[in-house]
Amino acid sequence: MHTNLSSLNAAIAGKTEAEALAVLADLFPGEVVFSTSLGYEDQVITDLIYLNNINVKVFTLDTGRLFNETYLTLQKTNNRYDTKIQVYYPQTAAVEQLVSEKGPLSFYDSLENRKECCFIRKVEPLNRALKGAKIWVTGIRAEQSGNRQDMPQLEWDEAHQLFKFHPILHWSFDKVKEYVKVNNVPYNPLHDRGFVSIGCGPCTRAIREGEDFRAGRWWWEDESKKECGLHAK
Repeated sequence: MHTNLSSLNAAIAGKTEAEALAVLADLFPGEVVFSTSLGYEDQVITDLIYLNNINVKVFTLDTGRLFNETYLTLQKTNNRYDTKIQVYYPQTAAVEQLVSEKGPLSFYDSLENRKECCFIRKVEPLNRALKGAKIWVTGIRAEQSGNRQDMPQLEWDEAHQLFKFHPILHWSFDKVKEYVKVNNVPYNPLHDRGFVSIGCGPCTRAIREGEDFRAGRWWWEDESKKECGLHAK
């Protein structure tokens, strides 16, 4: 059994993205999961998983604040691949308490409030979704952020005690878009309106020409603080 990072890297060395996913799924049957936000990158990976019948559980987080276009993309994706992507919601009591005590827009007031909202709506549901998993597949790409340039394609996540695999880590944004176009993959129509990274409605806007990839997320905050807790980098 391949249980350490070096042996896993050796097992997927030289493999295509789909081949590497299949190898990991065979090594950890029923213990490989993919978290999709239904954005461009994640739709590529979803296509690779379903078209190749790879044994990877696909799930998404519904924060309760998503764009209607995102729900439309989820429905189209389920229809296209004849599947049912698992949806995880935040704990009802936690959301009720947050909104009752601080209002529906508390995240605009402070970084602390915003991270509290992200934890309740995203991080806690993610932790439940990852329970029992050995491999967490993500749609992270290196060019999305400066601190991801040296990120390995396969790494150990100490916080969640599992391996993280980023199959399209070294893909360019143009390559992602080309794959979606050529393979007629369903995608979020907000991408056609300047939205590059799509999250919750109140916290996401389209980016302007020349702006950074992440400029549309939590645009009212300092650039160095733009993270939600799902990924350390």
